[in-house]
Amino acid sequence: MFTGIIECTTQVHGLDYQKNNFCITFKNPFSDGIKINQSISHNGVCFTIIDVKKKTYSVIASEETLRCTNLNVLKMKDEVNLERSMKINERFNGHIVQGHVDTTAEVLDIEKKNGSWLFSFKSKKNLSGLAVEKGSIAVNGISLTIIKCTQHIFNVSIIPYTYEKTNLQLVQIGDFVNIEYDILGKYVREYMNSNSKLYN
Repeated sequence: MFTGIIECTTQVHGLDYQKNNFCITFKNPFSDGIKINQSISHNGVCFTIIDVKKKTYSVIASEETLRCTNLNVLKMKDEVNLERSMKINERFNGHIVQGHVDTTAEVLDIEKKNGSWLFSFKSKKNLSGLAVEKGSIAVNGISLTIIKCTQHIFNVSIIPYTYEKTNLQLVQIGDFVNIEYDILGKYVREYMNSNSKLYN
């Protein structure tokens, strides 16, 4: 499990299709070491490390992961956001992020607002019942607060620290980002839908 607080970014070092799977190798930015079977969030996608070298490590993306995320457009030297799984004895600074991306969203607009940035996104999936104003959402693994949302479009404000420490500074209009809705909202919607079916 993750919290959406990005530790750092790293670059794609290698890309290799293996049948329907996609092996992705990244430069290793962690000075305190990582190991095989460790979980790390990459642009919001939870991956298990399958191989570790001196300066790199590798993960495997399945066909399903490529279908519902932006990882299928990765190129060499692209920057991705990283977060290692949370420790139970640390502060919970973001929100509950599982690393299970729900869909992607297109960047509609980026507006500089006197020291911060206002990003507008268009989700491929309907946001009704999944996103609310002042609620949480993960964008490329970053825990953010929704300012305004409609059925498909939502806005978030990015402070300078988040902008400088994540790959949002490299995102352009027309790009696609990974979206994970708040798990609490998903459970509530499922509960309401189940109860609705019982009484119909």
